[in-house]
Amino acid sequence: MKKFVYIVTDRNRTTLHVGMSADLIKTLDFYKKMPNLFFDSAQQLTRLVYFEEFRTEAQALHRFKIVSRFTRAQKERMVRSCNPDWIDLTIGLDFENMFIHQQLTNQAVLPFAV
Repeated sequence: MKKFVYIVTDRNRTTLHVGMSADLIKTLDFYKKMPNLFFDSAQQLTRLVYFEEFRTEAQALHRFKIVSRFTRAQKERMVRSCNPDWIDLTIGLDFENMFIHQQLTNQAVLPFAV
C-alpha cells in the first residue's frame, strides 16, 4: 500500500506543515473541511505544495521524521526544487480520480438482448 509524505501551506505561505498519509486526497479534503482544526482561520492549510510516495509505511515514517526536523529554509528549498511556483498540486491528483470517475459514469448502457 502506498504512503505519502507531504507539505501543505496556506495561501500566504506563512505556515509549512509536514504530514504523512495513506490517502492523500482524503487527507487534503479533511484539511479543507476542518480549516480551524490546527490553526486559526487566517492559516487554512489548503495548498499541497510537495509530496513523496513510498511503498511501505516504514520508509514513509523514516522520511517523515527527517523532513519534520528540517528548518523552514530547508523545507522551502525542497518545495522549490520540484515546484518553483508553489502551485497547488491537488489539482493534478484530483484530476486522475475525476477522469476515472467520469469514464465510468459516461459509458453507454446497452440494452440486454432477449
